[in-house]
Amino acid sequence: MDFQNRVGHKMGTGGPATDQEVAMDRRERLRKLALETIDLSKDPYFLRNHLGSYECKLCLTLHTNEGSYLAHTQGKKHQINLARRAAKEKQDATIAPQPQTSSGPRKTVKIGRPGYRVTKERDPETQQKALLFEVEYPEVMDKAKPRHRFMSSYEQKVEPPDSKFQYLLLSCEPYETIAFKVPNMEIDKDDNKFFASWDGARKVFTMQIFFKDRDLQELPALPQRAGATQLAFHGGGGFTR
Repeated sequence: MDFQNRVGHKMGTGGPATDQEVAMDRRERLRKLALETIDLSKDPYFLRNHLGSYECKLCLTLHTNEGSYLAHTQGKKHQINLARRAAKEKQDATIAPQPQTSSGPRKTVKIGRPGYRVTKERDPETQQKALLFEVEYPEVMDKAKPRHRFMSSYEQKVEPPDSKFQYLLLSCEPYETIAFKVPNMEIDKDDNKFFASWDGARKVFTMQIFFKDRDLQELPALPQRAGATQLAFHGGGGFTR
């Protein structure tokens, strides 16, 4: 047989390797290298099932022997999944408490939401509506006191804005910040109406707010254009000039 016109080799040599053969040779070399350098007993994703075969818990792949698993660990799919897992663990890692420095604010680990009670009240004389908030902080940090502020409905991103409501925010380390959805009415800041107190012995923050009643005012008359004709409405006869 004439081999002189075959591409890539001379007479008496084998044919050029195909892409499949090159890939098989590469996997075999990686498998042998991994067997010499990698300890499977320390691999958290290596699992031997009840059928005697091996599984990769990260990629959910099945392998017939250790060499096949090791060749898989050197492949592109396993390496990409390792990078994704490392990025996710870094993102989900809990930030440990750090002392406050000049470089930035001190960060603390949040321990959950505090317990609270909300009571609806009404002034017996003026019938003015009010709300009484009692929030418990039993594990409050030393020298920490609760803080509060009112927030517009358009500042938050949790739900669609509603002009009928506003939010009262209460925060105290190491607890999560909580918010109460209250009517969007003017708060009565009179000393006898607005009350906020922190009981350090009982670890309870108490706050009472009164809402001012809305004053109904008549809208001013719209200006009439020159030459405009006014229409009067009669119950049975419709409009007349």
